Amino acid sequence: MTTTSERTLVNYTVTDGVAVIELTNPPANTYSHEMMRQLDEAILQARFDENVHVLLLRGSGEKFFCAGAEISMLNAVTPTFKYYFCLHANETLNRLEQTPKLVIAALNGHTVGGGLEIALACDIRIARRNAGKVGLPEINLGVLPGTGGTQRLARALPKNRAIELMTEGKLISFEEALDLSLINYIYDSEGYWDKVMEYAKSFCPPNKAARTVGRIKRSVQSGSEVAFSEALAIERELQQLCFQSEDAKEGLAAYVEKRKGNFSGR
Repeated sequence: MTTTSERTLVNYTVTDGVAVIELTNPPANTYSHEMMRQLDEAILQARFDENVHVLLLRGSGEKFFCAGAEISMLNAVTPTFKYYFCLHANETLNRLEQTPKLVIAALNGHTVGGGLEIALACDIRIARRNAGKVGLPEINLGVLPGTGGTQRLARALPKNRAIELMTEGKLISFEEALDLSLINYIYDSEGYWDKVMEYAKSFCPPNKAARTVGRIKRSVQSGSEVAFSEALAIERELQQLCFQSEDAKEGLAAYVEKRKGNFSGR
């Protein structure tokens, strides 16, 4: 996908129900407003494609998932541009987080600053062993993590640990991040991408009721931000949509007939 400048900063491909969204801006896959607009477009494209059941984000190359915003760009633009740049980045990551399809981040390398903020907007994070560090070191630039970092990290960790990591500008290994539950899995480097793809495809038909996966995500994401009684109402409405689906009929019948469900994503 390209903009008027014809620079491709986000590659988008679909394989077996998985939309692979690759950030590509060597050497560190840092993002500009141009890249964020292409990422936004890719998210919308995956939303509307009924053949896409899972979104999978990765960085190009071996060393970086993403090292955040381009510092040289931020240093050159006006405060007004910075404000709208951050606003659009917030809106893009909110769109990613609220998309009712599972979103997996493949942390193939260093995931710092805005790169971690992108990863935090994903549902499941899978790192490559011994391949990098994570953290929000914006304090060293005299600014705060401004693409949702202060909010999502404080929801992912105990508040005191989130403040510690951000105010100290601490970078931690993937293994430490796993211990903190900031990431879900670490896969060995050998065969890493194949294993990540295999995992992503496990949520696609016929393996899983993909729309139900998306509704579980939507129930959690929407329900966690409202009162408990309202969250239960959201859950009930989404459950009713599941009850009306072909996959629910198949899943219930498969259980009664003692066989594996063959889901269609409908």
